[in-house]
Amino acid sequence: MAVTSRRATFYFDFISPYAFLGWRRLHDIFGPHDVEVRLQPVLFAGMLNHYGQLGPAEVEPKRRFVFRQVFRRAHRLGIALRPPPGHPFNPLLALRVASIDDDPQQQRRAIDALFEATWVTGNGVHTRESVVAALDKAGLDGAQLAAQASTPTIKSRLRAATDAAIADGVFGVPTVVIDGELFWGDDSMREDLPDFLRGCDPLDQSLLQQWSTTAPAAVRPGSKR
Repeated sequence: MAVTSRRATFYFDFISPYAFLGWRRLHDIFGPHDVEVRLQPVLFAGMLNHYGQLGPAEVEPKRRFVFRQVFRRAHRLGIALRPPPGHPFNPLLALRVASIDDDPQQQRRAIDALFEATWVTGNGVHTRESVVAALDKAGLDGAQLAAQASTPTIKSRLRAATDAAIADGVFGVPTVVIDGELFWGDDSMREDLPDFLRGCDPLDQSLLQQWSTTAPAAVRPGSKR
């Protein structure tokens, strides 16, 4: 059996339309490369709380911009985007279902079904009933997966994964981490990650080092720096 030499992690939350677009591109991006991709749901709200930020949907002008931009990007991908019944919404049960990774193929089918219910059909995953229906539609046992996702083991798994992601410097979704390098956002996945995978990363390491040691010349009042 061939051993995969490289590993990547895809961090996502169903609440993010950018994570949905990243998911739709993920397998095409990694397809030509010998990379094992781990699918890791995390709670985006937990990251926002940790860093003291508002989510894009909690800033009204940004909320309007985000949905316009996402519709444009979806159009270019040939996806008829339909927003969920409410946004933001509580994604916890869907994320916990996606954390069940005993069977990688089943996990991928479940994630695909839950993303589709959120951003393609517009049915949403905001209730137990909608989560079960989305999984059943994909040929999975929705009730059984929802019950397993409600156990203390799976609940703590999602919480621990979110904490570990924050500890590793992940601050948003979607994010791909590979070889210690972080690619945040659908645009970074689309534009920067393929170059990195091909060994064509244009980063100038000397300038990067200079940037990383540059001290702030001004600090905004009330900032956490």
